[in-house]
Formats: sequence, structure tokens, C-alpha cells
Amino acid sequence: MNRILGTALFCAVMAIMLAAAAPVVQAADSNKVELLWPDGAPGAKGSDDGDKPSITIYLPAKEIATGAAVVICPGGGYGHLAMDHEGHQIAQWLNSFGVAGFILKYRHSRSGAGYGHPAPIQDAQRAVRMVRSRAKEWGVDPGRIGIIGFSAGGHLASTEGTHFQHRYSEAKDKIDQASCRPDFMILMYPVISFTEPYTHIGSRNNLLGKDADADLIEQFSNEKQVTPETPPTFLVHATDDKVVPPENSISFYLALQKANVPAEMHIYEKGGHGFGPGAGKGACASWMVRCEDWMEGRGLLGNKTNTGKEN
Repeated sequence: MNRILGTALFCAVMAIMLAAAAPVVQAADSNKVELLWPDGAPGAKGSDDGDKPSITIYLPAKEIATGAAVVICPGGGYGHLAMDHEGHQIAQWLNSFGVAGFILKYRHSRSGAGYGHPAPIQDAQRAVRMVRSRAKEWGVDPGRIGIIGFSAGGHLASTEGTHFQHRYSEAKDKIDQASCRPDFMILMYPVISFTEPYTHIGSRNNLLGKDADADLIEQFSNEKQVTPETPPTFLVHATDDKVVPPENSISFYLALQKANVPAEMHIYEKGGHGFGPGAGKGACASWMVRCEDWMEGRGLLGNKTNTGKEN
């Protein structure tokens, strides 16, 4: 009963915080934006803001920092980015329990001159490599760098976790020498399959094109790309999601199970699509508590004593 009350209290507090845009304790240099490629991204078609992928850095206060970090991939069907409720609010939540957040502004079909594959995965790989290569500077453990993705951002995150052995851009500097494999994944109502009836056709078309080759579509149906090297994964979906049906998460979970990859999945009865933190959406808001518990249980928060968590 105490745990139920604690969950309810947490959800209520989060709802108030997000509604009021209350600040979360952060390091003084948080919210800085850095270009992934200062000299121009691979395949850049122009020099507008949308042609320049970047990360926005959210660092927790040093007093509560755990050393864990998460690259954040907002959703938007590979046609826009939901940077607030699937970006900045998520980074603030991560900071609240000592985890660094790095919001990825990746290229998509309506950014700059317009981008499809391979630009988004180039950007995601570069973001993970950048965080890992500069881990000491940002107070991050290079062995505890995860990725979270929402909707189409969930497809991008799951691509990062199942295609990390493939290099999609030429190695040019020290950053590119770092591994791009995330140590864990958090997939929120993700687009996963590009071949099944329950896929999100808009995301597939924006990424691969309406006339994509069948082999390419198969390659980026990520439930078919899971191996024992795929990172441990936390999945969240809602039964009443009519945009990206929960079969996407279920198929990925089953593939993880078959490959003996640690996984946890929560499918809520209600929540629809795109609920983000879930404030005002009922029980699905508890995913944040469940996720933090999962991270703690996997030892991802194990360096910190000041948060009240045990090593």
C-alpha cells in the first residue's frame, strides 16, 4: 500500500512540476547546445538549422549525479520532433534522479532540405559516440550510457540498439572511434516493425521513401534484427494506442526474450499515443517510477549515495 501511495504521490508531483514548468536541479552549464559535426554533418544538403543535428545537454547537479546518461530521441514520425514533452521534460525527469540527459535533434524528412535514411541513424550513432568520448568532461560513466526514444524516435533508438555494428558514416575524428552501442534502451510506444500490418506507414515512408526496396524495409524492421548483443530494454505502450499499436512493443519484447536479452515491458490499458511523461493521463504516468526502478535494479544508478539510493 505504501508503494502505491508513493507512486500516486510521485505522479501528482510530476504533473504539477511539468504543468508549471518548474526547474529541476541541474548543473550550472546545463542546456548548452552542441553540434554533432561542427564542420558539417555527413550528407548535409544545406546550412540551415535543420541541416545541423545537435544535442542539448542536461546535466544533473554534481551532488546527486549517478554517472548514468541517456540520449533522448523525441518522436514525430521522422517528419518533425516533439522536443518538449518527449525531449526537455524527459531530460528534466532524468536530472531529478541524477541521470544526465542529452536531447538529440536529428535530421528528418522536413528538416533543412529534407532527410531520410541514413541521416537519422548517422545522427544517433554520433550522439552516443560523442557522449561516450566526452564522458569524463560531462561526469558520465562510459559503461552506463543508454538511449530513450518515443514513437518514431523509439524506432531510431531501437535501430541504434540493433544496428550498432554497422557504421553509417565515415570515421573522421576521435569521437568516431568510440562505440555507438547503447548500454540500455528505453522504448516508449515505439515504431518497431516496417513489414507487419501494424507498422506506422508514415514513419516508414518518411525514413525510407514510398518506393523503398523490400530488403531495406526488412532490414529496418527491428524486431527481426535482435541478437544476444542487443542491449537490455525497457518498453512502454498503451493498449488503446491507435497510431502505433502495442504489437510493435510486443514483437520486440518477444524477440528479446528469444535472444535471452533482459527486458521489461509495461502495457497500460489507457494512454493513447504520444503521452510522454503521462501527466493527466492516468496510470500510464507511473511508467517513470517503473523505469527508475528498472534502472536501479540493473545497477545503472549504483554510483550515487546522495540520492538516497544504495550502491
